[in-house]
Amino acid sequence: MAYWLLKTEPDEFSYDDLAKLGRDRWNGVRNFRALAHMRAMAVGDLAFIYHTGKEKAVVGVAEVVAPAYPDPAAGDARFVVVDVAPRRRLQRPVTLGEIKADPAFAAWELVRISRLSVMPVPPEHWQRILNMAARH
Repeated sequence: MAYWLLKTEPDEFSYDDLAKLGRDRWNGVRNFRALAHMRAMAVGDLAFIYHTGKEKAVVGVAEVVAPAYPDPAAGDARFVVVDVAPRRRLQRPVTLGEIKADPAFAAWELVRISRLSVMPVPPEHWQRILNMAARH
């Protein structure tokens, strides 16, 4: 199993929207590096849902429930989507500020390449964020 981070603007589509739907297509990605990450996703992989904009925080966990396939709305096979389903909201959001303040995350793409919308999460980062979310 692999771990991922998916960024979304919560005013357009939030973790709560995904939870209400129960499953949805993760679409709109046009950056080729992010698309390569989506092509590498497998059913059963887990993904943090990260709210951009004013929030800038990891807020929930989703599961990849369908592998990458051509985006039906794009009309271009280079653009792919995956289907995801909500698994749980984090006990508390973990902010980008908290992540940046922790030296363990210094080399991670979330810190280094802020515009990348889909990225892998190393297992040790995954667990560290879950631990941070459990602290009140």
